[in-house]
Amino acid sequence: MRRILGIALAVLLIGGVAAVVVGGLKPDTTATKTVRGVIGSEKSDFFRDPDVIKALADKGYTVKTETSGSWAMNRLALKEFDFAFPSSSEPAQEMEASAGLKGAQTARPFFSPLVVLARPGAAKVLADNGLAKMTGKNSGTLLMGPYLKAAAEDRTWQQLQGSGPYPELTGTVFIKTTDPATSNSGALFLAATSNVANNQSVVADDAGIERTAPLMRKLISVQGALEPSTDDPFRAFVSGSGEPLILVYEAQVASLLLQKQGGAEIDSMVVLYPDTTVNSPHTFVPISDKAKDLGPLLTSDPKLRALAVRHGFRPQEGVAEFTAATAPHAAYLNPGLTGIRQVGAPTVKILMALAARAKGEKHQGEPV
Repeated sequence: MRRILGIALAVLLIGGVAAVVVGGLKPDTTATKTVRGVIGSEKSDFFRDPDVIKALADKGYTVKTETSGSWAMNRLALKEFDFAFPSSSEPAQEMEASAGLKGAQTARPFFSPLVVLARPGAAKVLADNGLAKMTGKNSGTLLMGPYLKAAAEDRTWQQLQGSGPYPELTGTVFIKTTDPATSNSGALFLAATSNVANNQSVVADDAGIERTAPLMRKLISVQGALEPSTDDPFRAFVSGSGEPLILVYEAQVASLLLQKQGGAEIDSMVVLYPDTTVNSPHTFVPISDKAKDLGPLLTSDPKLRALAVRHGFRPQEGVAEFTAATAPHAAYLNPGLTGIRQVGAPTVKILMALAARAKGEKHQGEPV
């Protein structure tokens, strides 16, 4: 009898194991590979998302990150990381050189254009004075030519018609940005504005720097203390404080809308797309062999791509996905970037020279 019971138990156990295998359940779903990376702060929420963590674990990765300004990453001890993930391709090239990674197989999983968030009163005054064009209650276009002319003339809010009913609009008109010497958004703001100031062409030499530097200086010096990333100014704006005009990534706004995280402040937010912009292709730089497949995975995996969209990013291989997901929020966003002129950025050396001059400094690698 004991032998019969033993055989029956063995059959049941084998059947149980078979059921687990057929059912597709794994007894251990722990990620097999831990990689450490340095990322731009605008991607922190993405990598902290429990769904992203699980999706990466299902592919065999545990990803640990710390943040840095994209243009300051090449000053870190990069060999201590498995990957770097700056917010555009220009600093990625510098990191490849700093880490001795010539010919590294970089990937660009997603991108995000820069936008200016405005209070309704500020947006109305800009539009009434020809510095912006409204396309709806919560959306519009910042007209860079007229805006930069006003900046060059040190125009104040009080000098703009119709500003009287808005006592919060005082002092010089300016857009709050991040530090262009270390932060990607601040650097690309200079790339776009210098393009407009340089007769609609990329600054490519010391003559272009000399021609545009005085205006770049005005755009930055009026701001006072500069933020290291867009995260704090964005959170301050959403909470109802901060400056009336701030530069952020579209992804930050889209994420807020898609995840329905904002309250009444969303209704009092106007998204202005600069009519001249430089897109930000977030560029994955593998430093160790452990991370070499992570960039392509973020680019091609449908689940991770859908999660990137949820966090407001535009996947390079999922434009239609972004358009479909953001369709209900067309009152704020411009999914097709209609009417927006996209321009290239200067070389890293020239852009950093512009950033230094904008801050009243002289860049060590500035062309002479």
